[in-house]
Amino acid sequence: MANPTPLQLDSRQLQAEDSDASPACVMTFNANDPSGAGGLSADIAAFVSAGTHGLAVVTGAYVRDTAEIFDHFAFDDEAVTDQARAALEDMPVSAIKVGFVGNPENISAIAQIASDYADVPLVAYMPSLAWWEESEIDSYLDAFRELLLPQTTLLVGNHSSLWRWLLPDWSGERNPSARDIAKVAADLGVSYTLVTGIPLPDQFIDNVLATPQAVLYSEKFERFEAVFSGAGETLSAALTALLANGQDLQAATAEALTYLDHSLNAGFHPGMGHIVPDRLFWAQAEDDEEPENEAAGTDDAALISKSPFELPPHGTKH
Repeated sequence: MANPTPLQLDSRQLQAEDSDASPACVMTFNANDPSGAGGLSADIAAFVSAGTHGLAVVTGAYVRDTAEIFDHFAFDDEAVTDQARAALEDMPVSAIKVGFVGNPENISAIAQIASDYADVPLVAYMPSLAWWEESEIDSYLDAFRELLLPQTTLLVGNHSSLWRWLLPDWSGERNPSARDIAKVAADLGVSYTLVTGIPLPDQFIDNVLATPQAVLYSEKFERFEAVFSGAGETLSAALTALLANGQDLQAATAEALTYLDHSLNAGFHPGMGHIVPDRLFWAQAEDDEEPENEAAGTDDAALISKSPFELPPHGTKH
């Protein structure tokens, strides 16, 4: 084989330098949401906000608007597997997120892929499935419990959803705590559990990162009067991206909750349904910015580098 030319050597050096400077890659398995309220749209926007590169594996598509889900069409497991394997063989992935993937067959396929990348943290988000047929819900949750939870580093979900799924026979005088939920999740193979929306007195809710042994982090928020679509997707995607960037779990949880708070505070009404979080609130122009003609010389790199995780926290905390 001929020796490489100086041009070839320069090209290889540039590729190596680009690799070192590249953003972390994050893979998400989720359904497409044509309303933009949740699903892959929410994941990708949160990944971008955290400075990561999203690898979006489409597992199906919702039929929905900003108020409700009417139906869902799942891809077959071979299509899901082929998408993921092609990307994984080309790019190193630093974290994986699993949202709603449509059927037990897709859960099985994703669990197999996750087992081949056991050293990559996996964040599983369980949304409310109340819109679905009961028989479909049962088979989906059974498969998720048996196949994917043993692969899960962090389980994220609303207190009500996780309670009814993991502790259906709870008969205590009080509602189950985050640690109660984390205990049953740990028995199924989950390392950590983030329980959101725990009701508190005086219109507050708690968000608790827990193991069976301890509460690792908690943060209280004042309850919004408004109804949002996509808050859980936003939180879980931001948290996955921050873990991919190398943050420890407690710090990533704190930053992801702050990011969600900003997104909800800047939420907007794109249609006639619920409010959608503004996941790119940090890219909006400030009121006191220079006029466009005066700002034309602004350094592009400085604008690109701006992200919510570089902004100081504010006191909204809804």
